[in-house]
Amino acid sequence: QVQLVESGGGVVQAGGSLRLSCAASGSIFSINAMGWYRQAPGKQRELVATITSGGSTNYADSVKGRFTISRDNAKNTVYLQMSSLKPEDTAVYYCNVQVGRRLSSGVGLYDYWGQGTQVTVSS
Repeated sequence: QVQLVESGGGVVQAGGSLRLSCAASGSIFSINAMGWYRQAPGKQRELVATITSGGSTNYADSVKGRFTISRDNAKNTVYLQMSSLKPEDTAVYYCNVQVGRRLSSGVGLYDYWGQGTQVTVSS
């Protein structure tokens, strides 16, 4: 199995910064894309940022220029540096990791989600 452990959420004032981490462990042959999503109360889960195994990144328009996604392949960890936080960034943040697992027939790709970490930005 594969486990994802998130950390780094909390309460911060508007304009402040937080750094989220998500470490994957377990039966991992390879890791493809990694990403962060968020879900605010009463809203659907939305993409925040993704990063491919080659380091290409993609951001939601609402966070461009304020958030930075990065990864440490040696540690199977993805990070989200959040700066200039706004009250509308308040949400539960989830990491998502596409893991390749070795099967008898080859390698299968599986999607895994973290448990979520609360980010609250006060005005």
